[in-house]
Amino acid sequence: MIDFGLKDAIDILCVAFLLYYIYKLMKTSGSLNVFYGILIFGVTWILVSQIFQMKLLGSIFDKLVSVGVLALIILFQEDIRRFFLTIGTSNRFSILRRLFSRKKKGTEEENPAIMQIVRACDFMSKNYVGALIIIERDMSLNDIVNTGEVIDANINAQLIKNIFFKNSPLHDGAMIISENRIKAAACILPVSHSTNIPKEMGLRHRAALGITQQSDAVAIIVSEETGRITIAFRGEFTIGVSQEELESYLTTVM
Repeated sequence: MIDFGLKDAIDILCVAFLLYYIYKLMKTSGSLNVFYGILIFGVTWILVSQIFQMKLLGSIFDKLVSVGVLALIILFQEDIRRFFLTIGTSNRFSILRRLFSRKKKGTEEENPAIMQIVRACDFMSKNYVGALIIIERDMSLNDIVNTGEVIDANINAQLIKNIFFKNSPLHDGAMIISENRIKAAACILPVSHSTNIPKEMGLRHRAALGITQQSDAVAIIVSEETGRITIAFRGEFTIGVSQEELESYLTTVM
């Protein structure tokens, strides 16, 4: 008779939750086929080694697993980093973050910088001016800031419009906003290789998705072809955002 208790049920639920969480992350990064391959290999290894107890084949699989774990860590270091980042920045663990960080002044007050960003995006949308704005949250983007031209200026709608003006030397790249200041412009972002991105979306959208897959930042994209405003967050797009929706969204994240 199989001895199955509450502890075993919790154990199974934890494993199922972990697999589902990994599945979601791999799906976001476009590595879903690799996840299926690893899952099939793991099930085969358990069948050979534990259930059928095939000693020769089992020993070969054991050696592959011991070497394969290290290889997977090296191969998927960005996905593993994003996994722990997602856990650390999840709202479920916001209490822990508050214990180890000081509360910023004025976080509950209205942020005047939001309207400056919204006005600039609305103007650029109506005039078909392409733009890519990245808003830093809990995870530092200093390595991204260093790839562009450091500005460190107050957030101003006119300045944002001038930077993304078609003939401006800084328009080709991303603007980084951190701590209610424009930190840099013309920054280089990691490009997402996800196969789920619609074909009509260009390099700006791929770069926006890439940075939101590797950090907890929020990306705002204004399409030069359609004038459409899109928000990228945690590897997902919100397409066709209105001025009111953008203001509401930024109020939440900033």
